[in-house]
Amino acid sequence: MKGRYAHVGIVLETDDPERVWNAFRLANTALDAEHTVEVFLLGDAVEAPDLEHETFNPHGVMRKYTRDGGELLACGTCLDSRDLDEDDLRPRATMGDYLRIVEDAEKVLTIG
Repeated sequence: MKGRYAHVGIVLETDDPERVWNAFRLANTALDAEHTVEVFLLGDAVEAPDLEHETFNPHGVMRKYTRDGGELLACGTCLDSRDLDEDDLRPRATMGDYLRIVEDAEKVLTIG
């Protein structure tokens, strides 16, 4: 897609620190290349903002992503099932939002 900007959707379904870190490294790289990027946190991924790891920094790459203008959404039902409140790294969303991302994005990646 040289010279053309894409709309990328990333569905993250894991709370594995390395996978979360890599997903947001990719999202940040895409933002830096001026692509539109939306990340939807589903299932265990709604716990990603709370992850701590001695090697990887999931919270830091997520913070960079939102600071740089990436759209981040979190499954509201998944938050409720884990008794988590929404916050700036877990904005409450619906399956309708998830569907919109899938419909609008030119490329959708699922990382689980």
